Amino acid sequence: MARDLNLLLEENLHRSRTLAWEGSFSDYLHLVIEQPHLAAKSHERIYRMLMAPGVEKDEKGNLIHYRFFDNEIFGIPEVQEAIVDYFRAAAQGMEVRKRVLLLMGPPAGGKSTIVTLLKRRLAEWTRTDAGAVYALKGCPLNEDPLHLLPENAREQLRSDYGIVVEGDPCPVCRYRLENEWGGDPRQARVTRVHFNEAARVGIGTFTPSDPKSQDISELIGSMNLSTVGAYGDESHPYAYKFNGELHVANRGVMEFIELLKTDHRFLYVLLTLAQEQVIKAPRYPLIYCDEVVISHTNEAEFQRFLADRTNEALQDRMHVIRVHYNLRVSEEEKIYRKLITHGNVNNVHVAPLTLEVAAMFGVLSRLDEKSGSNIKPIDKMKLYNGDMLEGWTEHQVRELREKAPREGMEGLGPRFIIDGLGKAMGRPDVQCINPLDAIRGLLDHLDRHPTVTAESKERYKNLLAQVRKEYDRLITKDVSRAFVHAFEEQARGMVERYLQETMAWKQKDKLTDPVTGEPRDADEKFLRSVEEQIGVAEHAKKEFREEVLTRVAYLATRGQRFDYTSHARLREAVEGKIFADVRGVMKTITRTQSLDDGQRKKLEAVIGQLTSDGYCDHCAREVLRYLGSIIDA
Repeated sequence: MARDLNLLLEENLHRSRTLAWEGSFSDYLHLVIEQPHLAAKSHERIYRMLMAPGVEKDEKGNLIHYRFFDNEIFGIPEVQEAIVDYFRAAAQGMEVRKRVLLLMGPPAGGKSTIVTLLKRRLAEWTRTDAGAVYALKGCPLNEDPLHLLPENAREQLRSDYGIVVEGDPCPVCRYRLENEWGGDPRQARVTRVHFNEAARVGIGTFTPSDPKSQDISELIGSMNLSTVGAYGDESHPYAYKFNGELHVANRGVMEFIELLKTDHRFLYVLLTLAQEQVIKAPRYPLIYCDEVVISHTNEAEFQRFLADRTNEALQDRMHVIRVHYNLRVSEEEKIYRKLITHGNVNNVHVAPLTLEVAAMFGVLSRLDEKSGSNIKPIDKMKLYNGDMLEGWTEHQVRELREKAPREGMEGLGPRFIIDGLGKAMGRPDVQCINPLDAIRGLLDHLDRHPTVTAESKERYKNLLAQVRKEYDRLITKDVSRAFVHAFEEQARGMVERYLQETMAWKQKDKLTDPVTGEPRDADEKFLRSVEEQIGVAEHAKKEFREEVLTRVAYLATRGQRFDYTSHARLREAVEGKIFADVRGVMKTITRTQSLDDGQRKKLEAVIGQLTSDGYCDHCAREVLRYLGSIIDA
């Protein structure tokens, strides 16, 4: 192990040395002409980084998601697209690049995660060839060496190579150009820089604190009193510390944490930075800074900010992206899995459906139940998750979303849910948690959380009751599959028989009895035993059967075969029929204390099947005990 660690350290050292580069100004000029992207501004640099991993599209060519956000940001593709659109327009030089990017949304909605991801990936990006950044050696702002070029040289660079140079040298580099390099940019040295938040290179962070004690120097630097005497002038470039967060973030990203909670005197600095891309330090001219300013805030804080007329100038310099909570159960589950993985709970087994149950509750809490639609919250949740219910089209689902534009802006965030799960997972000596443990943990968290009002608590408890019913349905299906060996094969066989009998019923054909070999009519008793599982009444059977046959014909015209999954309601009916056929056995095995050898063998076979599906022995037995308590005769 020690040898492997030393080898890794040696590889890292070698890579750092390989990435190091230093050369003359002329050397750098040749690099830029050969690779014009080296002269990219901060917004373009980040846009190139966002697009590098590629995008994923569906069969129609519609965007699904940007791979940059994979395994980090879940379930908010609209937000991802809005972020990419912002950087795309800014990279093209449009006015939006002169705006503060503000992510606004509910707590724990992913705002700070997005910013952290951008900063971390940007640091990694600058260590690649495609994201390389070069700066004047010794410049406190790590500025673009091309700033040393006079105007006529810039014009020629633009006309010959399409490379646009913006900005002037900082006070330190201007002084060195005039007094140390004799006005000749070629005397300057250039080095490659790698952004690093910890080292305060290319990534700055500002956190508001007590306005009475926090000094503006955190943003714009301060006078270096130890050198004023040596240079005899407070306006001498070497008599000032250009180490404010805005200087640090030049050519990269500046994060203002909770921007709208910042004292106004700090916000005013952003006015000129956003619009003119310059900052003002005492006794110095305006200093050009090329950086992405990004912040995040909650909706209540943002509304107060909008209501204050004194903020109009800054409001006009903001590009706001609404970051709502995720509304897809499958994506919400990924969030919890990621958070749990980052925690110290690797020794706790999480039973199947546990995170799904928690995710259902989280998503249900964010849905608008008064959006003018009669759909049940559980059904809406399923539609948003991509589960197409009978009678619904993708267009109708989009309309459903449009009727409730504020969905996802309220409700319980992932942080609340994961805290509730933490209560269940943090119990002494716990080795496994199941969905019922999760529900109990969430109920306890609702009762103890100080921000949950009595009215909200009642609503959330009602939602948990609905989640419990959905869990009963899901666990019944899981266990029934374990009871019925080769469940899908049996289901497919039952579907084929249903189609055969339905065809005979429709065409009034005779079928051959497999036992007697005699011709017979369609087995009406079998057809009804399947249809009754989903409540198809006697008077509605004709419509249901014709609907199934129509689906068969439609798929046939497209060269596709009707199978077990082709019709959602028929699939549900077949699964219900299979479960009905074995429920008596399930009830006996799960409720009987003393089993005979045959029953015990069957029970162990079921437990074995459940463990192969992700259950441990403990939670498999727990789920069987629970199911035994809710199965009717």
